[in-house]
Amino acid sequence: MTKATITTAVVYHSGYGHTKRVAEAVARGASAELIAIDADGNIPDSAWDTLDAADAIIFGSPTYMGGPSWQFKKFADATSKPWFEEKWKDKVFGGFTNSATINGDKLNTLQYFLLLAGQHGGIWVSLAIKPSNVKASKRDDPNRMGSYVGPMAQSDADAAPEEMSVGDLETARRYGVRVAEIAGRFSDTPVA
Repeated sequence: MTKATITTAVVYHSGYGHTKRVAEAVARGASAELIAIDADGNIPDSAWDTLDAADAIIFGSPTYMGGPSWQFKKFADATSKPWFEEKWKDKVFGGFTNSATINGDKLNTLQYFLLLAGQHGGIWVSLAIKPSNVKASKRDDPNRMGSYVGPMAQSDADAAPEEMSVGDLETARRYGVRVAEIAGRFSDTPVA
């Protein structure tokens, strides 16, 4: 038997390009379609159809002032239409974030995503990568932020997106793989 093809969409906002790199890593792991939220907080009309058809949706935003960017919040408010019609009920969800500081209240952003998924009646996927939290751990180790809810990345405020931790990007890629695998378990698509 072969598994059915799972469709995943990564919808994200990136202010300076760092979160975009994380989104690309997640999408690479999940073989997902990327949907960028623009500087005005909008996505293309066709992207709504992509999200409605996806088996899994992964949210992404930088953490600004202790939560997701206003552009992501505008997108989240716009999801009230699919919420009302229960279009995303029983979909698999995940999320990731990035900020300049080690903490930066990134957990609040992930909890925002988790709650948004819950409002849609979704199934949340945790990270499931043990933290790199021993003396021998390095900046480029997977899950160096010690998150359990979803990937957290840290980008120095004066660093270019190309200077991001390869460990953060690998954590994101692995998470994409995990979300797609979990979505496959919940898929109602017949398998051959």
